[in-house]
Amino acid sequence: MRPAPIRRPARAVKSTSSPSPAQKRCAIYTRKSTGAGLDKDFSSLDAQREVCAEYIRRQPDWVLLDRCYDDGGYTGANIERPAFQRLLADVDAGQIDIIVVYKLDRLSRSLIDFAQMMARFSAAGVSFIAVTQNFSTSDPTGRLTVHFLMAFAEFEREMIAERTRDKIAGARRRGKWTGGQVPLGYEVADGRLMVNEAEAAVVREIFALYLEHRAILEVVRVLNERNRETKQHRAANGRTRAGHAWTKPDVQRVLHNPLYAGYVRAGGELCDGEHRALVSRDVFSRTAAALAAAAPAPRGAPPNHEYILRGLLRCGCCGASFTTASTCNRPGVTYRYYRCLTRDKQGSRACHSKPLPAAAIEAYVVDRLRKVIGEADGAFVTTVTTAVQTRLRDREAEVRAECSLASRQIAALRAEMQQPGDARTVTDATTKRPSRERLDALVAERGQLEDQLSAAEDELSRLEALESEGSWIGHCLRDFDGIWDVLTPANRARLVRAVVEHIKVDEPAGKITVTLADLSTRLSAMNALAESAGGEHLGGARE
Repeated sequence: MRPAPIRRPARAVKSTSSPSPAQKRCAIYTRKSTGAGLDKDFSSLDAQREVCAEYIRRQPDWVLLDRCYDDGGYTGANIERPAFQRLLADVDAGQIDIIVVYKLDRLSRSLIDFAQMMARFSAAGVSFIAVTQNFSTSDPTGRLTVHFLMAFAEFEREMIAERTRDKIAGARRRGKWTGGQVPLGYEVADGRLMVNEAEAAVVREIFALYLEHRAILEVVRVLNERNRETKQHRAANGRTRAGHAWTKPDVQRVLHNPLYAGYVRAGGELCDGEHRALVSRDVFSRTAAALAAAAPAPRGAPPNHEYILRGLLRCGCCGASFTTASTCNRPGVTYRYYRCLTRDKQGSRACHSKPLPAAAIEAYVVDRLRKVIGEADGAFVTTVTTAVQTRLRDREAEVRAECSLASRQIAALRAEMQQPGDARTVTDATTKRPSRERLDALVAERGQLEDQLSAAEDELSRLEALESEGSWIGHCLRDFDGIWDVLTPANRARLVRAVVEHIKVDEPAGKITVTLADLSTRLSAMNALAESAGGEHLGGARE
């Protein structure tokens, strides 16, 4: 957990929040990788700031802004640092002219990040100075030196990371705990795993239940019946994440973890750990053999099959989504199913919905679509295509208006930028801004408008693609009977997902409700194709 940076007022130095136009506004940035020592009266951050402040005092017309940008306990490998993000925001807002740091690597240890921030500083007209390395980005030689030094800083960071990885691997080979999420059954004290007897009893219970039943879902059922819960974990923000009811993945993680047999994983090998085992290695070996025997043989996706209702099915019993599955009991014969995720993870007691034969449910949905299209005598297709075309035309008109407005504004900015310097000067009741600042503001505003124009033009291209998609959907629906049989599985799924919002399946009651997608208009009675309680059942349609 990263410690919060310690904030202390800067030592005496000339500073102001409203410098005169001739003065250079300076900001000092300090960073320390670890939180050690930040609670002292004079920390590393104070030392860095004092040296930088003294450097600023010696420069004519330089003034230190009365703001602190101190990151204590943050790495330089990335830019996700709170004080640094505030610094970047102030740079973009035009509130800083010069950034002063103690040493180059205080700002960044990544060459890519550094190059990007240098481009950002340059666009904002901001210079960068490292006081102990005697260079500045205000001249070409300084910029070249910066890139050389950053390359060495990144090399040093990578070497430190490599040494850290080697140290962790070596510690694991000696059986030491090297950190991470503490597993159920243990607590950490003085960097070592110590047994939590109450949780250890649950771990032993899981191994014993699996060797007794040889079924993970049965273990899940028994654990939840006995009101067992998973381990509580403390998050990085200090909050405690409560335990929850057991699921299939939770039990699998316990059964596959060699830590419980006294091992520590070091790369691809298992080493003897210095912690106490919770189960014997004989029990762990027999469990691993039983898990391997129960695991299905790996098979690739079945050829020439596409689950056209993937992502559309919802369980009427528990509300969960359905996932896809397949079995191959006989050579060359594949059975496809949709299965409730709740039942898949927690067993039949959590949800009574049985697996649905894919062919039967897909045929039923397609038959209902065919029926409603035929009964509507063209009205359904007309409603769909009209809604799509209307929505696309309206949005296209809006986007074209945005493009036109952005183009006019860009032209006006360009015209102003080409005027003499005095014409670009902004005057108010209290101060007169120099033309350079106004020019910088115009450049920034033009960049934003050009980005907006580019995004709008990209959206127009997407709208053209959607219009083609709408035409394709309308063409398929008009001749649904003739086209469906010749569509590829991928295009069948594409057509169904364009028309259907979701499908609710109450497997025990044998009811299916197909809800059409909202196409910016109500489809009256055709919006829901619902079966009554006495409707078609799935019981006799299983593969």
